[in-house]
Amino acid sequence: MSPGNVADALLRRWYVLLAALLLTAAGAWQVVRPAPQFTGSAVVVLKPPVTRNQPNQFTNLQPPLAVLSYGVIQQLQSPAGTRELRAAGVRGTYHLVPRNSGTSATPRYLIPSLQVQSQASDADTAVASVRRIIDVYARHVGQVQEAQGVADGARITASVLVSPSAAEVRGTPSRGLAGTALLGLAGGVVGALWLDRYLMNRRAHVPGRRRRTGPLPVAP
Repeated sequence: MSPGNVADALLRRWYVLLAALLLTAAGAWQVVRPAPQFTGSAVVVLKPPVTRNQPNQFTNLQPPLAVLSYGVIQQLQSPAGTRELRAAGVRGTYHLVPRNSGTSATPRYLIPSLQVQSQASDADTAVASVRRIIDVYARHVGQVQEAQGVADGARITASVLVSPSAAEVRGTPSRGLAGTALLGLAGGVVGALWLDRYLMNRRAHVPGRRRRTGPLPVAP
């Protein structure tokens, strides 16, 4: 298909281009004036029990701490855990990001921490969802140890390392506008060319329709 044929097809199906232009304008409006979105986040860390020999909890770090944390995270990410979080009042999109961090005082980096994130349309809902996730996480940590018969004074505890807070998510409007314009242009051109070929082929295969080969008759 030559450029001239493409131009003729686009002119014939101008209404498809007009519809694509309107849809692109609507998409660009959403990009320029998006709905507010907030991300709430907090960091939870598991701490071993305090013992007489080692009163500082972070000097008694052991690999089972990370194993316990990851096991609880797997429970919360399962379908049953998702239903439990929803029943607890967690709304919107949320993420559980396990981290195995540490400091220079703990060279083996055995501090199992969990970053909890939640996205919502307002800051209060995002923070509330993060708090509910932390509560469910801490309850699961206690239930696992209770099922194993661990004494209260010897249990691992969940502690909030970074308090829940929310921040507004801001995107880049220029990139969004460029992507919307590119999708609108490509969709309009492809849609117009496809519709033109479809209608031309359908017209050519209509029964009883013959294509004129000579000049059109001139009225007297």
